[in-house]
Amino acid sequence: MTDHATDPATDTFVAHRNLLFTVAYEMLGSAADAEDVLQETWLRWVKADLRLVRDQRAYLVRITTRQALNRLRTMQRRREAYVGQWLPEPLLTAPDVAEDVELAESMSMAMLLVLETLSPTERAVFVLREVFDVGYDEIAEAVDKTPAAVRQIAHRARKHVDARRPRKAASASLTRAAVESFQRAIETGNPQDLLDVLAPEIVLLSDGGGVKRAALRPIIGAETVVRFYFGGSAKPRATITCEHTVLNGSPALAVHLDGELDGVMALHVEDTLITGLYYVRNPEKLTRLGTETPLTLR
Repeated sequence: MTDHATDPATDTFVAHRNLLFTVAYEMLGSAADAEDVLQETWLRWVKADLRLVRDQRAYLVRITTRQALNRLRTMQRRREAYVGQWLPEPLLTAPDVAEDVELAESMSMAMLLVLETLSPTERAVFVLREVFDVGYDEIAEAVDKTPAAVRQIAHRARKHVDARRPRKAASASLTRAAVESFQRAIETGNPQDLLDVLAPEIVLLSDGGGVKRAALRPIIGAETVVRFYFGGSAKPRATITCEHTVLNGSPALAVHLDGELDGVMALHVEDTLITGLYYVRNPEKLTRLGTETPLTLR
């Protein structure tokens, strides 16, 4: 058996694993699929003759990108049949991810939904170029295009994303304050307190995967969101408790009903008000949260 502690192939893969996972996750919006891509990357990596690999990091990124592209094309067919709103699988992240402002923005629920509007190749080029600053020649090898074609794709993708890019999120301290106010409002069941922390133009997206109750379309406007959330207040309600967590580089809440995890809620805060709510209730997207290690930059 190979001693992994001294195996150069293993050492190199481990050194770049978080980078490769993040590339795959930003391309796919699914942590589970990103892990599968890493497994496929590993199987190809250990078969490579490292003596012929000039840039091992670039080679690993190329394999990961190609495997993610293959998976992304098959995932699109699944998403066409998805019941209701589709949201990315929430990802636990360590505090150091939030400190990298550009990376945290690119991993946010709001930005991942924008990336969903790109074609698979556009998404790969955008992620590699704009998020990880990979060179055009290196990207060209990863997506089987010429460097000139990659430059055109990058320009087109950047223009597309800029037109749909969410406004800059509030600072970490203002975001935490808004999250805490939101938590108090839903735990106490006070509609006015909830209304006070929501922006007039807020958009709520909820993902139940056809298994749990969720809105089939976006809910827009503060009063509409409050009515939706407290729509069943005349009936006996479960006890709601929230636990602070960090998802996709930003403060978020794990929502429990009578002690059982109901879902996780990511929030987009601008100034002091919440402009976006992303509530993932689909049980399939929550299974990893209790066991996975938060993603770190290291």
